[in-house]
Amino acid sequence: METEDLIALQKKVTELRAEGKYKETIEVSMRLFESGYVNKDYKSILTALINQAASYYCIGELQESFNCIDTYLEYCIDHGDDTDRLNGYNILFIIHEHNKDYQKAKATLNKAIDLGGKLNHFNIVSNAYSNLSHLYSEEKAYDKAYEYSCKGLEAAKMHDPPTPILEFRVKLNMVNAIIGLGNLNRAATLIEEMRQEPALATFIREQIQLDDLYGRLLMKENQYEEAFDSFTKAKELAERVNDLNLLSELLEKRCTVCELMGNIELGFKAQQEYIDVLHKLREQELVMTAMRLEVKHDLAAIERRANRDYLTGLYNRSYMEIATDEMLEKASIAGEQISCIALDLDNLKVMNDTFGHMFGDRIIQEIAKVCSGKIRSDDLMGRFGGDEFAIILKGVSHEQARIKAEQLVEAVRKLKIEKNGVIIPVSASLGIADNGNGTITTFKDLFHEADMALYEAKRNGKDRICVMG
Repeated sequence: METEDLIALQKKVTELRAEGKYKETIEVSMRLFESGYVNKDYKSILTALINQAASYYCIGELQESFNCIDTYLEYCIDHGDDTDRLNGYNILFIIHEHNKDYQKAKATLNKAIDLGGKLNHFNIVSNAYSNLSHLYSEEKAYDKAYEYSCKGLEAAKMHDPPTPILEFRVKLNMVNAIIGLGNLNRAATLIEEMRQEPALATFIREQIQLDDLYGRLLMKENQYEEAFDSFTKAKELAERVNDLNLLSELLEKRCTVCELMGNIELGFKAQQEYIDVLHKLREQELVMTAMRLEVKHDLAAIERRANRDYLTGLYNRSYMEIATDEMLEKASIAGEQISCIALDLDNLKVMNDTFGHMFGDRIIQEIAKVCSGKIRSDDLMGRFGGDEFAIILKGVSHEQARIKAEQLVEAVRKLKIEKNGVIIPVSASLGIADNGNGTITTFKDLFHEADMALYEAKRNGKDRICVMG
C-alpha cells in the first residue's frame, strides 16, 4: 500500500471514531494495522491501535481495549515518540477510571504529568492534575482534591497560547473540592466569577457542569427550589447534546430535591422523566450489546483467517510454529514422542506449466482435503505455501508415523483429478522425523529434520517415503 493510501486510511479511522461509528472504526483500524505492519509504517500501527482502544472502550469491551493499549505501549517503546506515549496514558486513565481502579488511574495520571512536564505540554499536565482532583473528590479526600486542582490551574496558566477554557475546566474540579470541604461562600463566589467567562458560551458540557455544581451548592444550603431550577437548566443543556448518562444523573438529582421539598406533584413529573431516560438508556445498552456481539463475531472470523492458509483452509506456518513449539515443550517434560511428516507434491511445476496455475491450485486443494481427512483431531496439518505441507503427529512411535505416511502416499496416488477428459496422475514425496526423545524442542528444528528426509525421498526418485535417522 502506498504512503498516500496509508495516510488516507489513518484519516478515515480518526473520522469514523469522531462520528461515533465504533464498529466501523474497529474494522478499518484492523485494515490499517495490517497494512502498517506489512509496510513497517509504525505511525499507521499506532494510529490503528489507539483508535481501536478508544472504540472498544466506547462499546464496553474493556478487555479488548486493554489489549490494544498494551500493544500500543509496546510499539511506543521502540517506534513511538513521547507524544504517542502521552496519548496511550490518556486512554489508559479512562479505562482505569471506568473500572473504579483509582490507584492505577492515579499512577497513570502521574506518568502523564511527568512526561507532559518534560515536553512542556502544559495542557496535558493541567488535565491530568484536574483528573487527579476529580478522583480524590470521588474518594471524598477533598483536601487532596483541592491541592491537585491548584496545581492544575497553575499548569493551565503556563500553557501557550493562553487557553481560558483549560483553566475553566480545572476550576470546575476546584469548586467541587471546595464544596466538599464545606466552604460554601467561596464556592458561590467562584461560580459567579466563572459565569462571566466569555469562552463558556461555546462549551455546553462545561455549562452543564457549572449548573450541576451550583445545584449541589444550593442543596447544601437547603435552597431546594433554586437547586431544582439549576438542575433543570443543566438537564435542558444535556438534552441538547443528547448525553443520556449525564441526563439520567441530573434527573435523579431533581427527583431527590423534590423529595426534600416534599413536592409530590413535581416529584411525580420528575420521576416520569427519569424513567423515560432510563428506558432510552436500556435501549442504548441493547444496541451496544448487539454491536459487541457483532464485533466479537468479526474478531473470531479475523482470528481464524489469521491462522489459516487462504487456499486450503489448513493452518499456516505461523500458527504451526506456535502450536508445535507448545506441544514440543510439553512433550519434552512428559517424555512424549512427537513426529513430523513433511509432504511435497511431485512435479507441480510441470503441471503448472502444462495446465496452468489454477489447475495446480486445484491439486493442492485436493491433497489438503484428502490428507487432512487421514489424521486425528489432535494432530496438526499446515501448508507452507507452494506445494509443501507439514503434519505433526502427537504421541506416535516411529513405526506408527511411517504407517501414517504410507496411508497418505497411497491417498494421494488414488486421487483422480481430471483435465480435458484425461485423469492426471498425482504423487507426493514424504520425509519423517521425530523429536528425538525430547531433545528437539522447536518446530523449526523438527521440520528441518523432516525436510532433510523429504529431500532424500525426492533425490531417490520421488513418490516415496524417507525416514530421518
